[in-house]
Amino acid sequence: MDSPPQTDRRETGYTLHGDDIDDPYLWLEESDDDVAAWTAAQNEYADEYLHSLDVRESLRPRFEELARTTTYMAVKPRPNGYFQRVRDADADHPVLTFRPDVAADRRVLVDPNEMSDDGSVSVDWYVPNPDGTLVAYGVAEGGDEQYDVRILETESGERLEELTGVGQTGPWGFSWTDDGFYYLTTGSIDDGGQLDKAVRFHELGSDPADDWTLADDFSAQVWPVVETDADSDYVVLGESDGWERTDLYYAELGSDELHPLVVGEDAIFHPTLDGSDLYVNTSLDASNYRVARASLDASDPSESFETLVEARDDAIAKELDVIGDNLVVKYLRDAAHELVVFDRDGTEVETVPVPGRGSVASFGGEDDLFFTYESFTEPSTVRRFDFGADGTSVVDSPDTELEIDVTVTQEWFRSADGTEVPAFVVRRSDLERDGDNPTVLYGYGGFEISLTPFFQRFFIPFLESGGVLAVANLRGGGEFGESWHHAGRREHKQRVFEDFFAAAEFLVEDGYTSPERLACFGGSNGGLLVGAAVTQRPDLFAAAICKVPLLDMLRFHTSLLGETWTTEYGSPEDPEAYEYIREYSPYHNVEAREYPAVLFSTAEGDARVDPFHARKMTARMQAAQEGDDPILLKTRSKTGHGTGKPISTVVEENLDGWVFLDDHLDVF
Repeated sequence: MDSPPQTDRRETGYTLHGDDIDDPYLWLEESDDDVAAWTAAQNEYADEYLHSLDVRESLRPRFEELARTTTYMAVKPRPNGYFQRVRDADADHPVLTFRPDVAADRRVLVDPNEMSDDGSVSVDWYVPNPDGTLVAYGVAEGGDEQYDVRILETESGERLEELTGVGQTGPWGFSWTDDGFYYLTTGSIDDGGQLDKAVRFHELGSDPADDWTLADDFSAQVWPVVETDADSDYVVLGESDGWERTDLYYAELGSDELHPLVVGEDAIFHPTLDGSDLYVNTSLDASNYRVARASLDASDPSESFETLVEARDDAIAKELDVIGDNLVVKYLRDAAHELVVFDRDGTEVETVPVPGRGSVASFGGEDDLFFTYESFTEPSTVRRFDFGADGTSVVDSPDTELEIDVTVTQEWFRSADGTEVPAFVVRRSDLERDGDNPTVLYGYGGFEISLTPFFQRFFIPFLESGGVLAVANLRGGGEFGESWHHAGRREHKQRVFEDFFAAAEFLVEDGYTSPERLACFGGSNGGLLVGAAVTQRPDLFAAAICKVPLLDMLRFHTSLLGETWTTEYGSPEDPEAYEYIREYSPYHNVEAREYPAVLFSTAEGDARVDPFHARKMTARMQAAQEGDDPILLKTRSKTGHGTGKPISTVVEENLDGWVFLDDHLDVF
């Protein structure tokens, strides 16, 4: 098939704020037989191209080797032992394990690999109760993030209870008490009720139909978090209004009478409950965040807040933990993590030693500290730190490693408005900056999400072959605190794209590459970034990979979780927001011209971003393409936005991406 399948262009559109919006591919928003046939034809076209490239089968053995390595995930300590998910080299999904001691053999508690023949069922999260005798875990199918919650007894391995159809929930919306648990439940995708949310309480051994409601009056933009503690008589409810503010309430356990703690402040509050003390990491009066504490036993807890850790030049990441007499705080220093230990009164005690400039995640403990660490050159390892010790010990480490010398630098470049923006550049140490190296530029730039150093095993062949990876820390992220985020959202979203273009121009001007050998890639909000890149600056890139993207920004709020994100982008229903959204919306900025090669990908089970974005954009770009480079769309079944993918699917997706890039950047 030398050209893409023909797409029916229909005389459809709509009116918004008095403007007539031409939308000939509006019909691709449906889930009917016409769309199914169109999707199948696009898959056939994409597969014919992607599977015809000889490099695919030569890369396959290496990609299988890289994929089939044992992966160790975070350790969750409890008084009776250690919970952990581990994916064996020959397994599609990680299993949930338990061991009474770090040196003991693991015992498998839950194996999702036995739950389906095709790997479509996954266990994506789990929460042990405070003493570790019970564990709750979320089971989903096809990556749709619609969970059944099961309760298992650790000692016997017996499944005790199951709550079916809980919806889009997770550890942030699940918290144990002595006799049961609070949990977030939502409506389902099928009935369009994902944004209908309630926090309920389930008593162990009771009929789920008898569960009572703590709170259910949440707007589409608000997502609740629930906090309890084994030594506390309280439950704390956080209501996060998008990514701009949080209201906090508390109640006595067993009561549905919520008392306001922090309400109406235009700031973020991340709560951590320890006994009657509530610790918060907050942006109130502190763009880089500070840590404060309130006593829920006080006569007026809302007046009892005291600052323990003042804001610094380095931003505090949202996670913190209280372990014994220690308060552990994670900092961002020029987009890399540091862990600093304070006492409960906020006096700095020590810094946790980490191997280098990397990323720390999933930290916590009982008497000591467990965390994961990774960097651009080191895969994720599980580490243990005894407070007051000189170093950390490695608990678990995969056998994947780089066999070449790699140099990682942090480069700073000037964006269009003069702002200095950094990017990590990863390359083989002996690589010459001759302006002719295949280079991939990655970015995200939204929702206060920070891009810190990460290890991606499927980049290893690319780096070995002389490729350059650049990761840009764009505005809209959280690398430099709340102000960095606010500088790239709503009416300032165009700044994010300009930061990305400036990063691309820097890579060219500094001799790393040329536009003919430069690609960009991103997913979700990063897919929006890639969409803006290929429509606004197609001259900068030879190829683009755009995964599970938002692209039609005049209709993103009409399906799935889209309305949640109006706090980040603004709502197209608002006349003022409509004006600036319309200016950059990638789908509405496609015109007849030469475009770089683009590989769009989406998933039928995506519960967050509607697949119609990728479908409509593909159709419009294929019709407008005046150049010779292909515009492809790959739609996968039995998978979703990214969670719960079997490793076999991960291998095929990466083969698709790298053979596509090789065909346009001449990598391998």
